[in-house]
Amino acid sequence: MMVEKTDTLVVGAGQAGIAVSEHLGRAGIPHLVLERARIAERWRSERWDALVANGPAWHDRFPGMEFPKTGPDGFPGKEEVAAYLASYAARIGAPIRTGVEVRRAARLDGRPGFAIETSQGPIEAQNIVAATGAFQKPLMPRMIPEEAGLHQIHSCHYRNPAQLPEGAVLVVGAGSSGAQIAEELMLAGRDVYLSVGPHDRPPRAYRGRDFCWWLGVLGKWDMAAPAPGAEHVTIAVSGARGGHTVDFRRFAQQGMTLLGRTEGYTDGALQIAEDLRTNLDRGDANYLALLDEADAYVARNGLDLPPEPEARARVSDAECITHPLHSLDMAEAGITSVIWSVGYGVDYSWIKLDAFQPDGRPLHHRGVSPEPGLYYLGLPWQSRRGSSFIWGVWHDAKYIADQIGIQHKYRDYHTQAAQQAEDA
Repeated sequence: MMVEKTDTLVVGAGQAGIAVSEHLGRAGIPHLVLERARIAERWRSERWDALVANGPAWHDRFPGMEFPKTGPDGFPGKEEVAAYLASYAARIGAPIRTGVEVRRAARLDGRPGFAIETSQGPIEAQNIVAATGAFQKPLMPRMIPEEAGLHQIHSCHYRNPAQLPEGAVLVVGAGSSGAQIAEELMLAGRDVYLSVGPHDRPPRAYRGRDFCWWLGVLGKWDMAAPAPGAEHVTIAVSGARGGHTVDFRRFAQQGMTLLGRTEGYTDGALQIAEDLRTNLDRGDANYLALLDEADAYVARNGLDLPPEPEARARVSDAECITHPLHSLDMAEAGITSVIWSVGYGVDYSWIKLDAFQPDGRPLHHRGVSPEPGLYYLGLPWQSRRGSSFIWGVWHDAKYIADQIGIQHKYRDYHTQAAQQAEDA
């Protein structure tokens, strides 16, 4: 079988793969982008029907192209985001090949580069950019056994309320996905139980500016690493229905039953940690701290942004907060479905190199692996807080392309020096 050769193989044609293709193309570096399904497939088939972007269209996009339908302050839906990424790829002429699965990558024997096995034949490349992003392997705890007879799915498989059997729904995880799904189900008339863990809870907007703007002017998007112990703290924010602040206490007043962290399951009952109030209070403290910083920024810079004292108003605590449950009989509560919104794990099992931590996460610095020629893109906190967002991954991609270009110069020098020695 003929072996196809390219300088750089990019695996994945989502926002990360498209972004690095643009920068590689500008640098004149030959490359190929392989995608196992369609461009931006996860936006298309692994998100619920009503999902919209969590950042406004003016902010969460590539620098060179605006969203064609949604106005700058709106939140594009998942299909528009997928179409946007596909259009951008066409606009930059990204060499994307869809329907090709990468099955294995290993070092070439006795020479630089990698041997890659794909569903359409072998490829050799000097560099690999794993641009598969942060949402690779849905985490599904085996806490509640199948014998319990509950309909259990990960949030990536949730589509809409009608998909679920009649009855109450338990949503485990209160990051952006869990909070939005729980609210959608509540508004559809379902009885909803939401298990809330530690979280950050920024305002959707404050004093006439979206929280994305506030994080920008306050320098928070450029944070290089999360605070110790906060690496896995989720952010609860929503662009649904035009965008609004996620307020768990308000959810409770509207009829949602809040629970602490889900700890276990025994004989038909859910075991719940005694941390609901602590988690809510910490989320509120995070929210109020950002308001304080925003107010200080307005005063320091003399900005004409109207005060918003009502943003600090707090609704009274519902019964589920004042007297939280520590055990929940699922049958008695009428719960028939469980949606696990507890995140994703990584899956780089196709890379046959000793370049990973014991838990499978890649060893890297700003996406550069200690294995020469191996790079990553789209990882949370890859270089800064904004790395997982469309605009953030675009900047990380430029850095990766620059590093590949630098290595090109070293290789070119070696080739030229060897040729000069041979000619001498």
